[in-house]
Amino acid sequence: MTAHKEVLTFEETCDYTGISRSYLYKLTSSGNIPHSKPNGKLIFFEKKKLHDWLLQNSILHPSHIDSDAKGNSSKITSS
Repeated sequence: MTAHKEVLTFEETCDYTGISRSYLYKLTSSGNIPHSKPNGKLIFFEKKKLHDWLLQNSILHPSHIDSDAKGNSSKITSS
């Protein structure tokens, strides 16, 4: 059901992200996750913003870091 929705309720967001209710409350109260409260009570989450938030601070695998470093060093030496 949530696959086609753009805006999720609090419960749907817990299911979508796998985040517990208590931790999601903590994230919303601290302002660390994008959300809206249009009527001051119910909390809603835009799926696109949740997706971006979940993927922030991605960590590269060490093999990617090595290849990136080699690629950057060749750019420096060829300049």
